[in-house]
Amino acid sequence: MTTTTLAVLVPLLPFLGSVAGLLLGRTAPGYVRPLAVLPTVAAAVLAVVVAVRQGGGKAIDASTQLTPTGSVPIDLALHIDGFAALVAVLVGVVATCVQIYSTGYLREDPRYPSYAALVSLFTSAMLLVVYSGDLMVLLVGWEIMGICSYFLVGHYWETPEARAASLKAFLVTKLGDVPFLIGLFALATDAGTFRITGVLGAVARGELDHPTVIALLLLAGVAGKSAQFPLHTWLPDAMAGPTPVSALIHAATMVAAGIYFTARLLPVFAASAAAMTVLAVMAAITMVGSALAALAQDDIKRVLAYSTIGQLGYMAGALAVGDRGSAVFHLLSHGAFKALLFLAAGTVIHAAGTNSLTAMSRMSGLAKRIPDAYWTMTVALLALAAIPPFAGFFSKEAVLVAAEHTALGDRTVAPAGAGWTVLVAGLLTAFLTAAYALRLWLRTFRGRGAEAPDHGRQPIAMTSVLWVLAIPSLGFGLTVTYLDDWFDGNALTPTVTTAVLGTGLAAAGAVITYAVWRTLAARTPVTAAAQAPAPHVAHPDADAGLVEAEALHLPHPAEDPADPGRALLGPLHGPAADGFHLDAVYRTAFVRPVLAAASLVRFLDREVVDTYVRAAGTSAKGLGWLVRRAQTGNVQTYLSALLAGSVVLAIVAVALANAAAGA
Repeated sequence: MTTTTLAVLVPLLPFLGSVAGLLLGRTAPGYVRPLAVLPTVAAAVLAVVVAVRQGGGKAIDASTQLTPTGSVPIDLALHIDGFAALVAVLVGVVATCVQIYSTGYLREDPRYPSYAALVSLFTSAMLLVVYSGDLMVLLVGWEIMGICSYFLVGHYWETPEARAASLKAFLVTKLGDVPFLIGLFALATDAGTFRITGVLGAVARGELDHPTVIALLLLAGVAGKSAQFPLHTWLPDAMAGPTPVSALIHAATMVAAGIYFTARLLPVFAASAAAMTVLAVMAAITMVGSALAALAQDDIKRVLAYSTIGQLGYMAGALAVGDRGSAVFHLLSHGAFKALLFLAAGTVIHAAGTNSLTAMSRMSGLAKRIPDAYWTMTVALLALAAIPPFAGFFSKEAVLVAAEHTALGDRTVAPAGAGWTVLVAGLLTAFLTAAYALRLWLRTFRGRGAEAPDHGRQPIAMTSVLWVLAIPSLGFGLTVTYLDDWFDGNALTPTVTTAVLGTGLAAAGAVITYAVWRTLAARTPVTAAAQAPAPHVAHPDADAGLVEAEALHLPHPAEDPADPGRALLGPLHGPAADGFHLDAVYRTAFVRPVLAAASLVRFLDREVVDTYVRAAGTSAKGLGWLVRRAQTGNVQTYLSALLAGSVVLAIVAVALANAAAGA
């Protein structure tokens, strides 16, 4: 087969698996798991083959016109460069791990067939975004992901948390998609085409008439999809969905789409210095704010959610300084260790019977009971904290190197101010990331309370994929020099300055956190932790998905006196734990006015419009009643009325005639 044919099959196979899974879910449930796993595995293998054939060299382009539009044509086009080839491999591998993991995690879930089909459709949509060479076709995949996320986040729809989270995710991302769509049309109008190659050619020739407006409109959609400030608030709440869904959304789909889109069209954004500055400021606020929030969270998945937001901030920062190679590099390494973190967290949730970190800090024995999750999660947290030689170290330092070069004027793609903004925020975030990563590890695996209840041995389908993802989390950074051609040929290795600063700050954050934890733990007797055992779900034979669903109903645990996050943040702890009250601001500024306007419209409709409608109906009804009363059936009455009417008409006619004669 040609490379183009194989590339078409990559997004097509999961789509066909999704359709078949939905059709056979009830009639032939035995085929559901193979239809979920095998097409995704095949797509991942084909993505690897396409990447090998592409080889980081000249982009593969193919197209066919869908239908004449009469103006700007829309083509079913492929554009596979080194970035697309590698990101497709990431999507395929992570989606495969998620599907395999889900066969054990949700083995008793009655809605597993629809869940698996939606995951396959989600994967297909992301692969369509990655390989698409036409912006309108890309938009199709972009919107399908939004719909799939709504259903997957709301998988446990019996719980109010899941229902609210799915609706919030849908509305916030759609809020960004409206200006995004306008920006796409404006871009196509200026460039005369929706083809990505044509758009980039128009930018190179300086044919964009409104680069700043277009870039800012597109950034709104990117901020919504990739959870960047100020449209990031949906992502922490989306943790109400199943943990494998969280792994898929955070590692390889949805949030990665915005970063990938910006990397694909980076020349469009670079054509406007104002847009690059806005992107840099947005990335800096996202990085620092999310890291502070992660340090204050009590829920393991919310910590990882805010961590994802911060790492996406790193990627956006790399794009803000004009280096898409380091942005995609960090996207790939982050995808591996973040998928591992979420899937390991699912194993922890199953073992502990709760998804509360405060509760887990009061348990003991988790490290011995779930050694697979313990060791692989340790590897992933080291990668997240950017400790060498783990993957996160190399990719994070590549971002800092790009920011340093821009700040010092060695690169002129973006303003120097954008470089300084990203560099300072990135270094501060490195300190905070190591702090909350160690805090998560300590509170999860070094609790001193009563031993957690045993919910049974973890299925091999869950534990095996953890070790698969641990390999790139550990070694991807060491092999990236062999993939230099896929990253525009840029040198992605860290410099001495950034390596010393970044690693030094990360080490300082870890050391300070550990010291604070030891001090607080020494002040807190072991009996104090054991007196308040963590609530748990009493399902020794339940699957992890059921444990997680019931954990959503548990009351919030008491504060942990040995929490180092509270001591490190001080007065910032309360605001950081609540996401700096941004949701409250949105409720005040947007939700309440909209609800008030809706109430006003409802009042006007009920009290004004309906009043006229009811009056018209009442008048017609009264007139009908009068007419009906006149219909007595008595002929004498009819003749008398006719005679009386005739007399009245005659008198009126005579009176009018006399009046006319007198005038």
